Amino acid sequence: MVVSQHGICATSHPLASEAGARILREGGSAADAAIAANAVLGVVEPMMNGIGGDLFVLYREAKTGRLTGLNASGPAPRALSPQALTRIGMTRMPAAGIHSVTVPGAVDGWSKMHSRFGRLPWRRLLEPAIAYAEEGFPVSEIVAALWSVQETLMKLDFNPAAARVFLPREGYPPREGDLFRNPGLALSYSLLAAEGPAAFYAGPIADAILRTSESLFGALTAEDLSTYSAEWVDPISIDYRGWRVYELPPNSQGLAVLEMLNIMEQFPVTAPSVESAAAELHKRIEAMKLAYADAWRYNADPRTASIPLDGLLSKEYARTRAALIDPARANPAAEPGTPPAFPNTSDTVYLAVVDREGNIASWIQSIYASFGSAIVPDGMGFALQNRGAAFSLDPAHPNVLAGGKRPYHTIIPGFMERDRAHVGFGIMGGVNQPLAHAQFISNVADYNMNLQKALEAPRFFLGNPAGCDVSIEARVPAAVLNALAQMGHHITLRPEYSQEMGRGQAVLHNSETGINFAASDPRADGAATPEGIPC
Repeated sequence: MVVSQHGICATSHPLASEAGARILREGGSAADAAIAANAVLGVVEPMMNGIGGDLFVLYREAKTGRLTGLNASGPAPRALSPQALTRIGMTRMPAAGIHSVTVPGAVDGWSKMHSRFGRLPWRRLLEPAIAYAEEGFPVSEIVAALWSVQETLMKLDFNPAAARVFLPREGYPPREGDLFRNPGLALSYSLLAAEGPAAFYAGPIADAILRTSESLFGALTAEDLSTYSAEWVDPISIDYRGWRVYELPPNSQGLAVLEMLNIMEQFPVTAPSVESAAAELHKRIEAMKLAYADAWRYNADPRTASIPLDGLLSKEYARTRAALIDPARANPAAEPGTPPAFPNTSDTVYLAVVDREGNIASWIQSIYASFGSAIVPDGMGFALQNRGAAFSLDPAHPNVLAGGKRPYHTIIPGFMERDRAHVGFGIMGGVNQPLAHAQFISNVADYNMNLQKALEAPRFFLGNPAGCDVSIEARVPAAVLNALAQMGHHITLRPEYSQEMGRGQAVLHNSETGINFAASDPRADGAATPEGIPC
């Protein structure tokens, strides 16, 4: 771990971590540093995130101990509907293109976080990102690999504006070590620095978005952009073996993390051995199948759908779900349950920042799939997200597409605390995120791992509650894998540190000693960078 009495910024790229640490060193808050780091990540990891996407945040205020949630996810255009897509021959939500685009929420999210928790001038926070976009940066190893995925190249190649920006080597992506510049994104950031978020939602960036949408017969309007506002929300939480664990409420899939932990808590923690390791992995896999089945059945925009959240997160319901787990056999067809009725209370980057006072930003931002929709607003250097691809066209499903509605969202920031330990954490990776969160939390709470060990520990991934397929990193001992196979799991081995398992960051503040700790996942190019002492 990185340990410091000062602030630390942990991201998936060292240039972003350094930018955030520099802001902390200048007296910026955790929110300031997160904005600066996020802006740099939009330059150096453009396939993962950017101002064309959405943002979710959990933020701890040191002086009050309060945890605040922000949902900066955008809705579908008001004019978009299943009927509108049917008229043009679509029978399912498109995975890319203009009809997968939803209103980007990140910039308004940055603005709201800065207004409430920031200290330094807004313009200062964007200066590092502007410099990297103008002057360029050398493409790092993992980013180069992500850039060169064949499916991504094909998507970009079909969109001339995207290809001009992101395939700079005469139609090919930059290679590891190439200097990549993005003058269009430098212009966008400069406009934001000078004019604030109005440049994005009602100014020159909005004009570029709308021109591009209109040229592609999209449904976005000036009203869709100008009326957007991110939403302050109350986190949802459970107790897990003495830790209080927090996630954001729907439309994020954080409820799946908490339900999985509730189910896992019904089983005892066992001392490490080959037999117990197989039993522990089996328990985690089966709990996640059940939690995923429920999340896919019930999660949607709470402004348009009734979600039985309290029932899903009740210990009573967890006991009934845990009883469905056969300790000796994998379940090939996990189905959603019927939670008890209670009155309800009201591709991606993750970064974590803790400042010297103990304010913590658990911060996740995404444009969904690699390079999002592959639609680049004219001259602006960033891709619009394809988050609309997560909608259903089934009229009976709570997540059915509707104009002005937010889709089921995969990105989730996490937070957990016990006594004087306050931990902001997250592990990016689409539908993998709930089970990656739960594995990290269990590593800390059940096996007393520190942040770095909890992030590095081997993980598994399953993308669907149906079936018995599961991907597992090759560091898991062969005897454990054999025992799982005998239980009926169909195992696919992945590299020792596989990006399929997500790429995480974590910070911890000890409010008794004032010392900060941080970790960065070896599955990424990143770093946890301390602010150091001003010289």
